[in-house]
Amino acid sequence: MSYKSIFTVATHPAQVPLSISAAAKICAQNDAHLDVLALGVDRTQVGYAYVGSGAVVMQVALERAEDEARALETAVKAALAAEGPSLRAGVEAAVTQIGALTELVAQRARFADLVVLPRPYGKDQGAEAEAAVEAALFEGQAPVLVVPEAGLSTATPKRIVIAWNQGREALAAVRAALPLLKQADLVTITVIDPGVHGPERSDPGGMLCQMLVRHGVHAEVSVLARTLPRVSDVLLRHVNDVSADLLVMGAYGHSRFREAILGGATRNMLEHATVPVLMAH
Repeated sequence: MSYKSIFTVATHPAQVPLSISAAAKICAQNDAHLDVLALGVDRTQVGYAYVGSGAVVMQVALERAEDEARALETAVKAALAAEGPSLRAGVEAAVTQIGALTELVAQRARFADLVVLPRPYGKDQGAEAEAAVEAALFEGQAPVLVVPEAGLSTATPKRIVIAWNQGREALAAVRAALPLLKQADLVTITVIDPGVHGPERSDPGGMLCQMLVRHGVHAEVSVLARTLPRVSDVLLRHVNDVSADLLVMGAYGHSRFREAILGGATRNMLEHATVPVLMAH
């Protein structure tokens, strides 16, 4: 098994080179095809009363979104050209309102083996960047590789950390990451403060380790205490301690509303991780 269809979404010109470079490396490693969606977003609020100037405001917003899509398409084609002629890729420019973005992205993500997107928080990122990540994960049911600002150093990470909590999201992420796990020198299954009840209480991470070893993965289990206020802080420190090239984790174990209001491991990792994060839901 390998990744043959890679998909990415361009929502801001400044992020295009990073996304295309990362996706191109994965394509080269897997002899895959890259599909790029250059997305201009109309940010007018459907149903809002633009008193006295509704039609004009909506037309201006639509034209601005079309200009964005064309500019993104140009930036994407330039980034693809910089990767050389061996990269097989296609580009589609589209315009959508922010409320319809989810279905547009999800429709294309459903048929991708892997979605590659930049970190959705920070400089040059708007609400559409976060919406694209969530659309691919939830509605597209696709694994998403979130690339940090430093980019993707390698398409074949040698040290990988799995954030394991026995959840279905974490298991979905592990299955999606199998092509990478099998090529790694060492995979560390990291369990933080394992519960005293449940099927893995006597051997945290043991069943997952057995499954991976049967696939030829060089895996080990690391059980850590929660010595910092947030689980994500412990996980980030461990990633740095073992010099990991990739983190694999389940996405949004709680509701997205709770994650957004109260914070959570997924959001914290996306905000602060310095290595690529492969997620699935």
